[in-house]
Amino acid sequence: MTAAACGLTSGSPMVDDVEPGSIGRGEPLEGAKLTVTSKSFTEQLILGAIMGIAFEAAGAEVVDRTGIQGSIGSREAVVKGEADAGYEYTGTAWITYLGHSDPITDPHEQWEAVKKEDAGNGVTWLPPARLDNTYALAMNQANHRKYRTNTLSEVAALSKSNPSAVTLCVEVEFANRADGLRGMEETYGMDVPSRNITQMDTGIIYTQTAKGSCTYGEVFTTDGRIKSMNLVVMDDDKDFFPNYNAAPMINTKTLRKWPAIPDVLDPITKKLDNAVAQELNAKVDVDGEDPHQVALDWLKQEGFVK
Repeated sequence: MTAAACGLTSGSPMVDDVEPGSIGRGEPLEGAKLTVTSKSFTEQLILGAIMGIAFEAAGAEVVDRTGIQGSIGSREAVVKGEADAGYEYTGTAWITYLGHSDPITDPHEQWEAVKKEDAGNGVTWLPPARLDNTYALAMNQANHRKYRTNTLSEVAALSKSNPSAVTLCVEVEFANRADGLRGMEETYGMDVPSRNITQMDTGIIYTQTAKGSCTYGEVFTTDGRIKSMNLVVMDDDKDFFPNYNAAPMINTKTLRKWPAIPDVLDPITKKLDNAVAQELNAKVDVDGEDPHQVALDWLKQEGFVK
């Protein structure tokens, strides 16, 4: 799919000097002109670069259209054929794009449902990663030693036995979402008084939680700051939060034309989990590295490309 053919005016060529490693042997995408897209936050920029570099190693010419603001833009680009592929999240597709209010608890069933329904929109979902960028509560090491909670059920028990111990730092959106604070409290029987809940911007939550200004902070499970600040994430032992597993979302016409795309991407997707995402995200958000370079370094380190 060429940029001219689909009226694409933005985006620039990827020009990495890469060769096939364990993926892309025989360059099965030689002759392909593929446009890769992503949203604008760190993890998406890295995943978009990973996909594009993989396509390059397999012989394709790649147009980089990563970094689109908001969720809808990158999604619509793939649906309309203005872009060919991007990594997307199953929960976002199910709830935001396909309009369902209730997430599916089992991650594989969630992906299956998205794949089945989105086929009607001309979009094919390839197998998902274990990488699950969902909500969680986290605490610093000192509070972990003090209160010894490891699950949200234990946080709920603590909120009853020692109400003043459970203070929360959360985003405004999380405080008001059915799949956020309200739903979590209901599912776990947690009753945290409003005076114990402070609403703040995402970045500040991590620093305040690390300092112990609040016992628990709302975090995203793949955020690099969890690792860099040595925070302890509470296990969602009742599987309340939706699954946001990353998976390649491919324009179906593109996939029919280039059926080798799954062979190129599947081994990479299988390697992506929360630990990998935290490490790569931290290189950008904590160490200040470039997302594209982080993606390239990781693909080489894993032997996917040379």
